[in-house]
Amino acid sequence: MLTRYPKLVLTVLLFINIIAYVDRSMLLGFSPQITQDLSLTNTQFGFLSGAAWVLSYSVMVLVFGTLADRYSRTVIIAGGMLIWSFCTAASGLANGFGAMLAARFLVAAGEAALVPSATAILADLFDQRRRSTANGLFFMGIPLGIGLAYLLSGTVGASIGWRGTFLVLGGLGVAMALGVALVRDTGPRGHAARGENFLPQLGAVLRCIRSQPALILVLAGFVVVHLVLAESTFLQLWLVRERGAAEAQIARQIGMLQIAFGCVGAAGGGYVADRLARGSRWRLALFPALSTLLCAPLMLASRFVAADSALLTVGLAASAFLPFSVYGSALSLIQGSVPGHLRASIVGFTMMCINVIALALGTLLLGFASDRMAAFGVAHPLTTVLMGTDMAVGLAAVCFGLAARQIMKASAHSHSKSMATREA
Repeated sequence: MLTRYPKLVLTVLLFINIIAYVDRSMLLGFSPQITQDLSLTNTQFGFLSGAAWVLSYSVMVLVFGTLADRYSRTVIIAGGMLIWSFCTAASGLANGFGAMLAARFLVAAGEAALVPSATAILADLFDQRRRSTANGLFFMGIPLGIGLAYLLSGTVGASIGWRGTFLVLGGLGVAMALGVALVRDTGPRGHAARGENFLPQLGAVLRCIRSQPALILVLAGFVVVHLVLAESTFLQLWLVRERGAAEAQIARQIGMLQIAFGCVGAAGGGYVADRLARGSRWRLALFPALSTLLCAPLMLASRFVAADSALLTVGLAASAFLPFSVYGSALSLIQGSVPGHLRASIVGFTMMCINVIALALGTLLLGFASDRMAAFGVAHPLTTVLMGTDMAVGLAAVCFGLAARQIMKASAHSHSKSMATREA
């Protein structure tokens, strides 16, 4: 049934992804009210929105990835939606830190089912020439979901409160999950084999990665570029503390730029990557390298100017655009490097690496480094740390560029070998 309506399936998956990121980000949108009502310390709130989420999501995304290579992807998505939606509603009933921690831990676990299953479905529905566009449109749900979470907290939340908003969102998700469960999907089709149990499947993924230098480089570049999202945790603090920006004004500016340029990056990046590649995998790897080379210098340059400078706005737009612009091409390359029965599993592995290395450890190291610099009397610690991170992000261009070179060499070698076989 899925193969008959690929565009409709993509639209539904995009909408589900938006809902997932609204549910995920609503805790941040209501942070003042929730911390006050539940008497949470900053440490407790940071643990709820950071470490607890990453721990749960990173483990379960591997589990759901291997399951999606064996069983019906729509059933897995529906099951995940039921878990995260029930627990989103339960978040609205929490009366303290412990209850909220349990609810958010399970929200993360449920949401881990979506990306591996959805991208595996899209890989079956869209061929290599259109896959980056499809992936990019799907991941447009991230900036849209985050932006909508803040809008809802300021509009609907003002009328029914944070508890009522969580309950409504949970009910909406449950209703959608029941509809998704009715869509028939027999699992990965047209592949030589289905996935195996968890450990053998994970072992097969790791063997594929180790045997392909280009795949290692793409994964490394994809993880490194997500340091931009680690930077975003400190973006508003940097502008207010070290550039003298007005808190409310800069928050609105960041929000609008994140939605606008995040969406342009996700949708436009995937489309341009497909047009540039024209079916060639080495050209597909070249696009994220070019995107990083364009954006990273603009981000770095914006660290040197005042809050009212036009260059600062350009840098903020570049930081919103860059990470989402590479999703379509990077995931298309990653999925195209493994057999069909490993597609969801390797996406799960990729998401785990991004969450643990770039988002969790990256954010922790940025905060620690800025605190140590402040303790040693550095005048602008956040500026210094963000400048260093901008330069590190530039290494993603090197990784993607080397990957393009490796793919081109492998393609040329394969072509030469094929010609020699024909002549023989």
